[in-house]
Amino acid sequence: MPRYLTDQDIAEFRAELCRVATERFARFGYDGVTMRQLAEALGCSPKTPYRYFKDKADILSTVRAEAFARFSDALEKAAASANDPLERGRRVGEAYLEFALANPHAYRIMFEIDQPIDDSHADLAREALRARRFVTRQAEEMAVAGLIAVDPQLFGWSMWAAIHGIVMLHQAGMLHDGPDYTTLNHFQGALMLKGAAPTAAPMPKARKKR
Repeated sequence: MPRYLTDQDIAEFRAELCRVATERFARFGYDGVTMRQLAEALGCSPKTPYRYFKDKADILSTVRAEAFARFSDALEKAAASANDPLERGRRVGEAYLEFALANPHAYRIMFEIDQPIDDSHADLAREALRARRFVTRQAEEMAVAGLIAVDPQLFGWSMWAAIHGIVMLHQAGMLHDGPDYTTLNHFQGALMLKGAAPTAAPMPKARKKR
């Protein structure tokens, strides 16, 4: 007689499958992972994962959505710990680095897996958008406070690009003989704030995509 699965059994299996899938996708990429390999890693039959997810794409979208959700939660918690826009931005940047370095596999599949983020998976689309909006929101608050006199969207995206670059350099081992990643992050942040200060020369505004 087949064993009846409780809601807890289902949740625990899904969580373990997502954990294994996150590590495999990060190491081998989307095309380098099969449902059979995931089943073997979990010690179950090849058909078992299909009881919990539609297919491999569904698993990837789910683990990416969960990663983006945890990422956004970490940033929002950091932002809530400060009232001053400048200090809030600094803490958010530190939380960003801490999450990326503590969760390298999750971070890699969030940003490095070449798979679309669209309305085909509602949770992923929602959580990815939440992360994107929150990262650039810090720049908008700095602009309102008069701390920067440049296009806040361009500034926010530039800060995001810079910190993402630091994470990628660190994960690739390219900072081994260079500066500490936190020192580098603080330096580039201070440099960008100086260039965006109200007394600095005007900077170009963002252009709409055509």
